[in-house]
Amino acid sequence: MTPDLNARHHAVLPDWLALYYDRPIELTHGEGRHVWDADGNKYLDFFGGILTTMTAHALPEVTKAVSEQAGRIIHSSTLYLNRPMVELAERVAQLSGIPDARVFFTTSGTEANDAALLLATAYRRSNQILAMRNSYHGRSFSAVGITGNRGWSPTSLSPLQTLYVHGGVRGRGPYAHLSDAAFIDACVDDLRDVLGQTRGGVAALIAEPVQGVGGFTSPPDGLYSAFRDVLQEHGILWISDEVQTGWGRTGGHFWGWQAHAQSGPPDLLTFAKGIGNGMSIGGVVARAEVMNCLEANSISTFGGSPVTMAAGLANLSYLLEHDLQGNARRVGGLLIERLRAIGVTIPHVREVRGKGLMLGIELADPDTDEAIPRAAAAVLETCREHGLLIGKGGAHNTSVLRIAPPLSLTVAEAEEGAAVLETALRTAV
Repeated sequence: MTPDLNARHHAVLPDWLALYYDRPIELTHGEGRHVWDADGNKYLDFFGGILTTMTAHALPEVTKAVSEQAGRIIHSSTLYLNRPMVELAERVAQLSGIPDARVFFTTSGTEANDAALLLATAYRRSNQILAMRNSYHGRSFSAVGITGNRGWSPTSLSPLQTLYVHGGVRGRGPYAHLSDAAFIDACVDDLRDVLGQTRGGVAALIAEPVQGVGGFTSPPDGLYSAFRDVLQEHGILWISDEVQTGWGRTGGHFWGWQAHAQSGPPDLLTFAKGIGNGMSIGGVVARAEVMNCLEANSISTFGGSPVTMAAGLANLSYLLEHDLQGNARRVGGLLIERLRAIGVTIPHVREVRGKGLMLGIELADPDTDEAIPRAAAAVLETCREHGLLIGKGGAHNTSVLRIAPPLSLTVAEAEEGAAVLETALRTAV
């Protein structure tokens, strides 16, 4: 069945719609941290549909909420009062840390970032955007225009003028040899230099606290706070792209921006992926002054759908009631130490990095320090053969293994996954 489905996929879908594995698999069902394919093979899921299955597959609380809401009404649009949307907005606004917050729901992280860019440029009356090198912010026309990872930005055309600054990648580049404090100082100097060469006012800086597609890279804690001090001198907004880092995934904080909180919360915060546990939810949070700056009417046909909002409410409640942020911190801490112990014995493992249950293993040639994407692809295949699903990414030709299981991962499952990764790294690299 799968080969036939693969042929049908390629016959009707775009060539650039990537599939994992030499023999792509069809996932048919899941439970907890496991999924099954059409051939009956069982896998431990260490990627969660790209960091989206946040709590667990087939979580009863979420499936029950979806079923009950679907039995009442599936769709209404934002033209009518929507109780689940209001209730989820209230909770997200309170959790965001942004004062006098307003929430606008979308159907994806791409759309959330697009909306944030619209708000920031309208508020500041400028189309100039600061973005981080190696960044990824989505697949819309505006989002690819500010994406700093060339592998995911298919066109240089854009409605925005984008200026890229240093800081998103700690372990490579001209400042990699510096101490954390000196690294931050150098990046701040670079930001000031960029701003000194702009004409007119820049609208916003958009940044992922931990770069997702870029290979789970992150600056030293405090960098974006230091950036914020400079931005505030110029009235420039800070957009924190929390599509992958939000909801406690990094363990130590509920939001990624909180590792850089000395200057307070961001002006805008975008979210998606995990909050819906697979349902299509995205959104942007901003203080009222910014959110209400648009001088035209707008609606959303599918954003804030009663069914997706019900799922988000149930999923968020489960996350908080079961302290999955704490679990990410505890189990993620054990997992990264286990992986680092493995990595020091394998020459091709350049770095094991990350926070909570958002971990990356970068592979490189030990003699040249050049990326080896073929090795990452081989590890991906070997992990699948041994019952483990992982992802890959990175600026250097996707040579980083991405590990981001559901936040309910157990210690035993972490050990099981680490053992498979060790086997794959020793045999495939």
